[in-house]
Amino acid sequence: MQKQLLKFGFENAKLKGIWHFSLPSGFTCPAAKDCLTYANRKTGKVKDGSAQDYRCYAAMEEARYPSVRKSRWHNFDLLNGKTGAEMFQTICDSLPVALKKIGGLLRVHIGGDFFNADYFKAWLNAARVYPNITFYAYTKSLHFWEQSIKSIPSNFKLNASRGGKYDEKVEALGLKSAEVFFSEEDAAAANLEIDHDDEHAWKGLESFGLLLHGQQKAGSKASQAQKVLRQKGWTGYNHKEKEVALVN
Repeated sequence: MQKQLLKFGFENAKLKGIWHFSLPSGFTCPAAKDCLTYANRKTGKVKDGSAQDYRCYAAMEEARYPSVRKSRWHNFDLLNGKTGAEMFQTICDSLPVALKKIGGLLRVHIGGDFFNADYFKAWLNAARVYPNITFYAYTKSLHFWEQSIKSIPSNFKLNASRGGKYDEKVEALGLKSAEVFFSEEDAAAANLEIDHDDEHAWKGLESFGLLLHGQQKAGSKASQAQKVLRQKGWTGYNHKEKEVALVN
């Protein structure tokens, strides 16, 4: 029987030329708060988190596109319930051949997050095996990062995603962070540059900002802020993954 492999993508509007991997948003985000959003696996119907300030753009892509939802749940089904060693082996077996041979950039999660400590460590171990690949991720699972903070491989670039349950660890541990802003003015007031192409995430050393993106709940503060951003010419990142680019 042929072994089932995880699915990776190679392109979206924000990440041209960068490989990416995803899981179902919300369902695999144990530390999410401000952006917590779920798209029902079967129907795509959206459920908002109780403390949500804005909807997760990745979850909204899952709500809109059944094919995206399907590929992310496929990945989670192959990983969920496995040991750390099994997840590590599944990840290594599934990494695209071209990426393993040539190297390059891999964003771990457009949708989803590190859902347990063993899964987090499985990715760290994969990075050690493939030093020619630059792995990078945004994560709110700072409690898992903290557990392994002294053993993060140099080719795994982590960014603490603010707006989660463990934000206090950003300052306590001196972590590089990313924060979503509702306006360019708010980001400027925080003295943070806006990242438009993820270069700040995988290459930069300083904390940075992101502008609100993705479909927002009608009538919400986030929706009103998004309207103002659009009037100023901001159209978002248009993250819809091209299914033809999914491999494995």
